[in-house]
Amino acid sequence: MNSLKKLLPFAVVGILSGATTFGAIKYFDKDGGNNSDFSYFQEAKNNSQFAALGAANGEDFIKAAKVTVPTVVTIKNYQNKTSSNRMSEQDLFDQFFGPFGNPFGDNSQRQRQQQPQQNQPARPSGLGSGVIISPDGYIISNNHVVAGANKLEVVLSNKKSYIATLVGTDPSTDIALLKIEENGLPYLNFANSDLVEVGQWVLAVGNPLGLNSTVTAGIVSAKGRSIDLLSRNSRTPIESFIQTDAAINPGNSGGALVNTNGDLIGINSAISSNTGYYEGYGFAVPANLAKKVVEDIKKFGLVQRGFLGVGSLDLSDEDQVAVYNSQNKTNLKSGSGIYIREISENSGAEDAGLKKGDIITKIDNSKIDSFADLSAAIGSKRPGDKVSVTYLRDGRQQTANVTLKDQKGNTSFRSKADLTVTEKIGGEFQELSDRFKIDYGLNSGVIARNIVDGGELAKIGIYDNYIITEINGKPVNTQKDVERILNNYKGNVQIKFLDEYGRNYSKGFKMP
Repeated sequence: MNSLKKLLPFAVVGILSGATTFGAIKYFDKDGGNNSDFSYFQEAKNNSQFAALGAANGEDFIKAAKVTVPTVVTIKNYQNKTSSNRMSEQDLFDQFFGPFGNPFGDNSQRQRQQQPQQNQPARPSGLGSGVIISPDGYIISNNHVVAGANKLEVVLSNKKSYIATLVGTDPSTDIALLKIEENGLPYLNFANSDLVEVGQWVLAVGNPLGLNSTVTAGIVSAKGRSIDLLSRNSRTPIESFIQTDAAINPGNSGGALVNTNGDLIGINSAISSNTGYYEGYGFAVPANLAKKVVEDIKKFGLVQRGFLGVGSLDLSDEDQVAVYNSQNKTNLKSGSGIYIREISENSGAEDAGLKKGDIITKIDNSKIDSFADLSAAIGSKRPGDKVSVTYLRDGRQQTANVTLKDQKGNTSFRSKADLTVTEKIGGEFQELSDRFKIDYGLNSGVIARNIVDGGELAKIGIYDNYIITEINGKPVNTQKDVERILNNYKGNVQIKFLDEYGRNYSKGFKMP
């Protein structure tokens, strides 16, 4: 009986501790969730010691962590929000963290943030991660980490802080390149991500939930994974993610996925979650694709992307095949490979003799089982590159050599100087009807269409269906008006526009 009395206080402490832990979990989860199955993230929160037990050499993890941690930085995104209550990529950080990356932020705070805030000083709206990839200060991260930023602050693992220049972004791969003015920095080398094997041990390093320099361990649980995430911000998404069970949480976006040698095999980008927090799977952009993107941005100022020129049907997707059969009264069998639904005019595929009904099974020496495989194989190529396409036609295997082109049918590279006005500012424009102008008392205006995330228009709070009435003090009524005003223009651009509630704004940017 005496022994039981001695143990009773410990039992009470244990019960209270468990209840506190459960309560904390529920507290953090109650409005940090996300209704989307796939959410942008930031880093991981897991005990790396447990991950290393039994199956791997702990010294390997220690070595990789020592190499990687000094190269992973915190990125603070500052922006003046001028839009109404639309959810941008950067708002996803607010959804996870509340203001200033605070996990205790409540809904009322979030709602106040989403109201128009004019004449307010810039403040950190989100936190992400990045990886130093050269000693002179180039840093790779995610496009969604830097989206909408007026200022980007980079904090090294040693707490030194810098204001970064955004060199360029690519929404199609969710990759961004930044630069800070420093030399002699520790950095990571890109590994050949094609050599990554399912089952191999990996580390995720970043700044999850505001916890700097966090390391978690896991394995590669799949390759070539498509999760239909990047199509939200790009009409030509490239998804062939490395999937890992290393814990990744909000704050890890843009952080490093490395092998046990500390080589960079991927850039952490997303999680599969119903709550917004780690539930078992994270996704990273493969290093080979990320490396190609940043090389293009550094050399040309924009990504050089080659296209095969086919409309495709993923035969590995049974639902997609069933819908196609129903709509077209066909009897295609699901399986592996890419069925060509259509051929684009003046494309490399047309030039090489590919036809509707062909089934692509290989690109060069890579087997093509799904659209993710095709996306990865072509996404790492540039206009003018040649690829060998193996395909089935009427059950017989054939091969064609295809010269890839850009979307305009060119095989040459483009620079920023070659971009059209709409490409430079990130949007297209549609005329307003006379009836609309009369009903709403407008003398001029065009409707914003296909606004590019991270583009100049998006940065100043213009979204699809907003109405632009004037540019540089001149009325605009057609896309040609916009192009005439801004073609060969260099300097500050002033735009007057109305949001979906009819509220007037006047904002500006420097013409790229």
